[in-house]
Amino acid sequence: MSHFHNPIHTSQPDTEQAIDRTVPEFPVAESVDEDNYFKTNIPPPYLDELREETLEFIKYHQENTGKKIALVTSGGTTVPLENNTVRFIDNFSAGTRGATSAEYFLELGYAVIFLHREFSLLPYSRHYSHTTNCFLDYMTQIDGKIEINPKYSKRMLEIYQKYQYARDQSLLLLLPFTTVNQYLFSLKTVSKTLHLINTKALFYLAAAVSDFFLPISKLPEHKIQAQDHNGGKLVVNLDPVPKFLRRLVDSWAPGAMIASFKLETDENILLKKSRQALKRYNHQLVIGNLLQTRKKEVVFVSKDAASEPVWCRLTDEELKLGVDIESLIIPHVIKAHQEWIEEHE
Repeated sequence: MSHFHNPIHTSQPDTEQAIDRTVPEFPVAESVDEDNYFKTNIPPPYLDELREETLEFIKYHQENTGKKIALVTSGGTTVPLENNTVRFIDNFSAGTRGATSAEYFLELGYAVIFLHREFSLLPYSRHYSHTTNCFLDYMTQIDGKIEINPKYSKRMLEIYQKYQYARDQSLLLLLPFTTVNQYLFSLKTVSKTLHLINTKALFYLAAAVSDFFLPISKLPEHKIQAQDHNGGKLVVNLDPVPKFLRRLVDSWAPGAMIASFKLETDENILLKKSRQALKRYNHQLVIGNLLQTRKKEVVFVSKDAASEPVWCRLTDEELKLGVDIESLIIPHVIKAHQEWIEEHE
């Protein structure tokens, strides 16, 4: 009996067991929290290179294309439990939202800086790198040579042409991270560099960022050994990750428009939590979504006091056809960005 069809999926959580998040939020980070974090934790060794690549990308589009630039963050962050890391805590995210959204930003005329978890989904290659089909299923042998299976060739050619255009026109800059510390240092660096283009910068914060971490001062150098004390239990005392999202508005890139996501598991508190996040971080747009339905519906909550929340939903027919919810999300975000630019001109 063949086991190559109808594969078992292990990445989807049991939503029946999801916990309602009703505990109070941590306070937003102030300048003193920023100074403390970035002075007491070690920056990644490649940070200068990342800054130079970002600056070169921004200047190229300033001087040659005049395109608006979207910073798309994508994927989850890890929290190492050792400096020479064997064990770590991870976040639930494959980077699907971010990678898919980046493609639609590119198609609609933006250049994109893609700050992503290394080895998570990437724009264009996502169609083949994390599918239930093995990549070899897209191949066939003809006259002793390997070729693309004609069954898939038309769609693959379309994706390849989009990828090739983005690459040839220097429209996509890929910047990786793995740990939450790398992410925070990278986000601050890229944000401060994007301040050069002021309102033409759009932040689309789709990464799943860890809420807790181990500061470098508490991080063991080597692999934690199994011990007999504490009944063989490993007890980890994590610190809260400072809530830096407000610093984007107040300090790092005050002219940019910022759209962030609020993920919940309880539909009864989604709007309330989204409104709280909007006020708390002073962003222009919060996109609320439920873990259980995030691929078919989201809700937009904006700063406009007269504006009611706007729901964006795929129809049953669109779901059957495999339409991406991001194909509806990104035009809405771009419209809000254009209004932001006009408002500040």
